[in-house]
Amino acid sequence: MKKVIFFDIDGTLIDCTRGITKITKEVEKSIRKLQAEGNYIFIATGRPYAFISEELLKFGFNGFVFTNGAQVVVREELIYKQEIKKDVVKTIVNNFEKFNIEYILEGEKYSYMKSECEDLYAYYDSFNISRKYIKSEYNISDIDIYKMEMLCKSKEAEEYCLSLQGDEFDCNHNISSNIFEVYSSRETKASGIMRVLNHLNIPVENSYAFGDGINDIEMLESVGCGIAMGNASEKVKSHAKKVTCDVINDGIAVGIEKFINKLMLY
Repeated sequence: MKKVIFFDIDGTLIDCTRGITKITKEVEKSIRKLQAEGNYIFIATGRPYAFISEELLKFGFNGFVFTNGAQVVVREELIYKQEIKKDVVKTIVNNFEKFNIEYILEGEKYSYMKSECEDLYAYYDSFNISRKYIKSEYNISDIDIYKMEMLCKSKEAEEYCLSLQGDEFDCNHNISSNIFEVYSSRETKASGIMRVLNHLNIPVENSYAFGDGINDIEMLESVGCGIAMGNASEKVKSHAKKVTCDVINDGIAVGIEKFINKLMLY
């Protein structure tokens, strides 16, 4: 039976902080082999469409789980989407303005960030994120938002962003860059993956996932075989069934050979 393999991006397929901005040849070769054998290959990411490089968009993936599961695409068909309620977005954005928080609103294809958010633009530029699908002029009433990211410059702003953590939202904080992200607690990479499996009629035991981050934990636990990257934290590794090498040592290629290809021989 066909298998479905899901890949996180940052720290898994690539690692911009270590200069790996493209999928390596060894990893591409391993993925192409899986596809040639009739298996499905997906990206499962916290990123919105606007943050995906042209290389990844054109790579030939069978689909994407975007914005931590709030949007699911299979064979270029959007099979699921669940935006944050507009009145909630407006309330939160008003508070962003009050606390002088730079923010980006992540939509279905485009993301939205005011031109005055210079530091946040510079942050995304450092990760080679194109501005092609980022709009600086928009009417908040006319757009659907699936996730928000923020740059906080004061303790008061940080406290507000952290206050969004609760029954309705999850909030992650990158301490080194002071970037926060807020998204629906009802949507995860795991929930998006389950929608893909149901759509393709693939049993969960035939699913695999590679990841390295905290937001990958549910994904690693929910699939048939969750594989943590060698550069993942010990906490993330403890939730995986297998651990492979880190990105710089072609961890995906190694993991595919050890934990997928060999199993397919039996």
